[in-house]
Amino acid sequence: METGSKRTDESAMSEPVWTGLPPGLLRMRRLLLVVWLGLLTIAVGLLLALFAGPGWAAFALLPLALAAWGWRMLGRNWRSWRYAERADDLLISRGVLWREETVVPYGRMQLVEVTSGPLERHFGLAGVQLHTAAAATDARIPGLDPAEAERLRDRLTELGEARSAGL
Repeated sequence: METGSKRTDESAMSEPVWTGLPPGLLRMRRLLLVVWLGLLTIAVGLLLALFAGPGWAAFALLPLALAAWGWRMLGRNWRSWRYAERADDLLISRGVLWREETVVPYGRMQLVEVTSGPLERHFGLAGVQLHTAAAATDARIPGLDPAEAERLRDRLTELGEARSAGL
């Protein structure tokens, strides 16, 4: 009986502790969706009303339906992003239909950047970009709080230097 509980404890300890993205990224993306599709709805409605007649202006509601669908899809995509710091590597998981999990060993990291464009800064967000020797590695974590992004950068850089010292 004791071996079963011991095995459960070991598997619980080896399971990564996942961290999701803060809600600021979802708010920013949904605001962009509403603004752009709202402007598209107005433009299509006006153009159709002027050139095709008022009956055709009803087709301007199609971008609104697209906005409703996009709202839901953005939420699903946001919930799919997560990362976990393990003893020897960083795991990044994302994707709704096609799930991707990237494993970046600390010793393979060459550069860790914190980036934040004007819109991200307005919403108080930053992203972490990891560069390795492999050109195909798409290791990034978007939409973090700037303090968390800097903490993660410093920790990953420290672990990377410690792991690569033996190479």
